[in-house]
Amino acid sequence: MLFDTPVYLVFLVLVVAVYWRLPWRPQNALLLLASYFFYGWWDWRFLLLMIASTTIDFLIARKIEDSTGSAKRKSLLIASLIVNFAILGFFKYFNFFLDSTANCLDAFGFHNVPRSFLAIILPPGISFYTFQEVAYIVDVYAGRIKASRSFIDYGLFISLFPHLIAGPIQRPSHLLPQVQNPRVFQPRAFRDGCMLVLMGFVRKAVIADNCGHLADLAFNGSLGNNGWATLIGCYAFAWQIYGDFSGYSDIARGSAQLLGFHFMVNFRQPYLAISLQDFWRRWHISLSTWLRDYLYIPLGGSREGTGKTYRNLMVTMLLGGLWHGANWTFVVWGGLQGFVLSIERWIFGDHAKLVEHSVARRLARQILTFHVVCFSWIFFRAESVAGALKMIGSLHDFRWSSDFAAAWLFLAILGGLALIMDFQMEYSGGEYVFQYQSPILGYCAAVAAMMLLIFFSASGNHAFIYFRF
Repeated sequence: MLFDTPVYLVFLVLVVAVYWRLPWRPQNALLLLASYFFYGWWDWRFLLLMIASTTIDFLIARKIEDSTGSAKRKSLLIASLIVNFAILGFFKYFNFFLDSTANCLDAFGFHNVPRSFLAIILPPGISFYTFQEVAYIVDVYAGRIKASRSFIDYGLFISLFPHLIAGPIQRPSHLLPQVQNPRVFQPRAFRDGCMLVLMGFVRKAVIADNCGHLADLAFNGSLGNNGWATLIGCYAFAWQIYGDFSGYSDIARGSAQLLGFHFMVNFRQPYLAISLQDFWRRWHISLSTWLRDYLYIPLGGSREGTGKTYRNLMVTMLLGGLWHGANWTFVVWGGLQGFVLSIERWIFGDHAKLVEHSVARRLARQILTFHVVCFSWIFFRAESVAGALKMIGSLHDFRWSSDFAAAWLFLAILGGLALIMDFQMEYSGGEYVFQYQSPILGYCAAVAAMMLLIFFSASGNHAFIYFRF
């Protein structure tokens, strides 16, 4: 069930209408059933996999908390991690290793190796709910939270439908207590939820989907193979993926607020960052903080000397890249992120300077950071490393075609709209446009958003990019 479809809106309205007429415990039961229905909409077999994974971790967490021996507790933790990452690895990376092996055999003369019958379908959102399960088990083991004694509560923490498919990845200490305690209807939070959903639709349907048309034309070669086409594709995809995923996150957060839950902010105007370190404080915050707390810091973080710090950065970003998908392009993308982060750390020390006294210098660093990110997006979007290198190699050829003028104008309008929204939110501190201004401005923003959706929503079906991860 896609967020940007009439089916989801009908589903959301019905769930919210029934939900607020029930007491707390029946509310949780309703949401668990609704979330399972939402997930099973694609394929009921994926639902069985998620329920099985949820049940295993629910039982192991209780055993860990009830056990007194450190060896037994550690063995239970390891068992849970093996099960979770084995399931994730099998479904997400089986095809990757199969294709890589077949390509190697082909290079050595073993052609036409059959593999289609072994292809594995990736269950939606498996990376996101697996990371939540891992965080829960680790936090129970570390004593940071208590193991849930109610399967309904724990199951709802894992499967609550607004975050189920593409996050934000919810921390157990943040969301689980909200599940375990009654929610109170708050009119202001409900209104904010409606505005977040509306603004999320603008980012997705107006900005991301329209930019997606340009990105597709550039990356499939329809705009030609020269520097202008590469730049159009690079910038178009930058605004597409940002609008797509930040739009999804806004819709998810807004949907949750309609139900009385609060999700962490997942994006804070990342293209206004002044360094790559600053970018990762603003982009996909739920993933970047997860990687920091559950991978980078356990590896040693910056506590064991400069060399190991660079190693830990590279390992974290390489695995973060591979988390996004089973393709060598994501490995290269993650490697680029780790390399630039290491260079920044070498230049600036432990913390990249986030305060600049000169407006011009700050703007220069924002522009540089934006283009470093855009360059790396080429590998993220390309179908193969060879395809990405071909596009980069075309940057020496800037022969102009009149077809490019309309593409640049279109891109400037869409990117400009996104930048205006971001600047307003950056300097007002709001989570959506005009949140803290007068109600009249908020109503005007809502009307403008609806007009944009009516007249400028892109045609065609564009599934959210992060659904594939």
